[in-house]
Amino acid sequence: MSEGYAVSSLDQMGDGYGFRKIRRAVGVTAFGINAIVLPPGYETGVHYHDEQEEIYFVHQGQVEFRFGDGSKHLMGPGGVVRVDAATHRGFRNAGDGDAVVVIAGGKDGYVGREAHAVGGSGQGPPGAP
Repeated sequence: MSEGYAVSSLDQMGDGYGFRKIRRAVGVTAFGINAIVLPPGYETGVHYHDEQEEIYFVHQGQVEFRFGDGSKHLMGPGGVVRVDAATHRGFRNAGDGDAVVVIAGGKDGYVGREAHAVGGSGQGPPGAP
């Protein structure tokens, strides 16, 4: 890791199916973040957390999320799912190819928009506040 930043890729974090420990690979300390690579048809167990809210981002594939209330939602690439800590959840790769899901979790709230423009680069991307 360089001073102030780190770069990596999921391929550098492991091969085959299973978890990729993004947090550890790039030195994240403020929140949890991992990825999981799932083979076609694989279904995770159902789980919940005591404190940690999670976001699931479908990077690749078709992933069906299921919740404790019995609902199911099929999400494709770019799909985003937020789950409260205590909500029971699980998911499965519902597609014919591999699925990749990035999972971020944390607690105690949003820090707020605190970015500061540097050296004339004050314009954000289109649609930025």
